[in-house]
Amino acid sequence: MTGTGQVTQFHYQAQHKPNQLIYGHGQTAVITGWTVKQAIAKHLQPEEYAVIGQLYSPTRGINLLIRNLLLNPHVHYLVVLNATREDNNAGACQCLLDFFSLGFEEGVCDTGLRCWVIRSPIPGYIDLEVKASALEKLRHSVDCKEVKSINKTVSLVKSYAQLEALSPWGTPIEFPMSIVEPSVLPGPRYGHRIEGKTIAETWVKIIHRIKTTGTIRPTGYDGQWQELIDLIAIVTHEPPKFYFPEPNYLPVDYPFIEEYISQILDDAPYREGLKYTYGQRLRSWFKHDQIDQVIQKLIGEIDAASAVMNLWDVKDHEKGGSPCLNHIWLRVVDNELSLTATFRSNDMFAAWPANAMGLRALQRHIRDKIAKGSEYDLKMGPLITISQSAHIYDDTWSNAEELIKQQYATICRRIDYHDPAGNFLVEIAEKEIVVTQTTPGSGEVVSCYSGKDALKLLREICAASPSIRADHAGYLGMELHRASECLKTGAKYIQDSK
Repeated sequence: MTGTGQVTQFHYQAQHKPNQLIYGHGQTAVITGWTVKQAIAKHLQPEEYAVIGQLYSPTRGINLLIRNLLLNPHVHYLVVLNATREDNNAGACQCLLDFFSLGFEEGVCDTGLRCWVIRSPIPGYIDLEVKASALEKLRHSVDCKEVKSINKTVSLVKSYAQLEALSPWGTPIEFPMSIVEPSVLPGPRYGHRIEGKTIAETWVKIIHRIKTTGTIRPTGYDGQWQELIDLIAIVTHEPPKFYFPEPNYLPVDYPFIEEYISQILDDAPYREGLKYTYGQRLRSWFKHDQIDQVIQKLIGEIDAASAVMNLWDVKDHEKGGSPCLNHIWLRVVDNELSLTATFRSNDMFAAWPANAMGLRALQRHIRDKIAKGSEYDLKMGPLITISQSAHIYDDTWSNAEELIKQQYATICRRIDYHDPAGNFLVEIAEKEIVVTQTTPGSGEVVSCYSGKDALKLLREICAASPSIRADHAGYLGMELHRASECLKTGAKYIQDSK
């Protein structure tokens, strides 16, 4: 408002993530972190703020936020709501505050590219294309304040709105932004199976599969993603304290996971503006503690196929904000406890490793509680996630490419010859190729194939054992071809000989 009592209206224009913001006509930008932006907007009038938006990730969000602010120099005040456990765990709000208070310096991001690195214990990056002089002018022209509650946020924004309108501190400026154009190989869209011993190993395989064959689609969040539908990931041997590679290429570390696990295992009271936690949905949302229910279910009936936990509320259709994790199922087979979790939507690059570790912790918690309350001392079976929409957002495509380049070949070289389809012994007997299939453990004979045509035999074997590993089928094809040649020439055939 000017000194004459006339309202001065400004118009915030966002180049990046424009549909994710709430727009007003004032000079204060509000960053809500993990608190839903509508929880602030409903207490304010549009003329009292310039824009309200959420900031989840320091490595993915701050760069775009800074670019938007440089396009809107009429913004003189920045209010950062840094109030929740999720904010503390993500670190995005703190990293933004550190940008304004501590500045930045040239360095490299986690993919090895040169960039501006925010001087903060929390990694945060800004594209090097954005000039340092523009960043310094922004830092010194915008008054940035941290607040710890919705009430204090609203009060501070209203107090700024009472001040006399100021002229823009500069001219709008836009810097070029590099765009990653992925190449996509042919592959099935629906139904994928990936297995690894650890979450880290499985994650790299997941990212490779999506990045190379995923369908590129627009999202509802001002961008694109690469997506596979119905991706099953199986983790077989994750250690109790989790495996973190050295150096750690995962998007999470152990302190983050310790905090994240509590969001799955522990209940949380309702607080205005905060999204549910998975623990809240499991413990109290439906007026029952579902975690305790499945523990008691399995103690009373160890073979039960109904140890189910549900996180979807039919009201989610009406009010939005529905959980990505919808369904958890536990099963005991041969004294082994497995956990299967179904996600309707899954950010496989940024979220899946934390999701998997949190679910593994839940699986172990249930196993330990069963052991304490009964005579059953169950082994930890596999963790299985079913991601119905398994996707990678476009702002992590370059990170995904770098991860694949640095880690995928190394992981593929760690050959595990175990195949659940069994072993195949190839020999020549009575002027035919004879293939004996045995179980992978005891070596019990389960089937036998014979003939002179190597390709026909391979097709017959693969048809009878469709889950045979691809590399095992390739090896078998080479051995059958060698056996076929020996059959033609009369040479002696010995499997695996050269």
